[in-house]
Amino acid sequence: MKKLVLLVLSTLLIVACSATKNISKGRFSKSEIDLISTADALAPMRVYKITNRSDSLVLRTQSSYIKPDPNDKIQQRFIKRLYATVRDSMSLGVGIAAPQVGILKNIIWVQRFDKENFPFEVYLNPKITAYSDKKQTVREGCLSIPNRTDTLNTRSYTIKIEYDTANAEHKIETVEGFTSVIFQHEIDHLNGILYLDHLEKEIRDAKKSK
Repeated sequence: MKKLVLLVLSTLLIVACSATKNISKGRFSKSEIDLISTADALAPMRVYKITNRSDSLVLRTQSSYIKPDPNDKIQQRFIKRLYATVRDSMSLGVGIAAPQVGILKNIIWVQRFDKENFPFEVYLNPKITAYSDKKQTVREGCLSIPNRTDTLNTRSYTIKIEYDTANAEHKIETVEGFTSVIFQHEIDHLNGILYLDHLEKEIRDAKKSK
């Protein structure tokens, strides 16, 4: 009996270690693969909402590095499903981040209003390396925050970003205007931050200055 218990425990340990290794190597966990594989690449995924307690916990969790791999079929399926979600008639957003569909990996889609025909583009492991002192006032909404929009005054006008493409190229660029707001909003999601956090800080700062 003792041998059986030890065998079960060692098996569980191996499985747990394997899952941890997948995450540390920038791969999807088994539960993420299961979620991605529930439908084909053209099927939208359920958008997580802060009005749901378990969803909210996911939205408040920091995402992790994803190793870009154009030959990874699961990764390519997820990228397509995330795009299908942001373009779904129930969503129709200008950007979306992987945590918003329950996948805690650093992947976002952004609509580029600073480019001809306003294309949607996918970014892996995006990070902001510089913010301008110049700010802009914008009205923001969020697919994960139903029936609400708010005006923010603290988004930087210009940002410098680094990211990986789906083809495993590493790039650096500078983004301005409203498109920079979308990047700031979506990259916040990867860090478990919602635009409401910025709004609350603005309100607190305004009260302190009185």
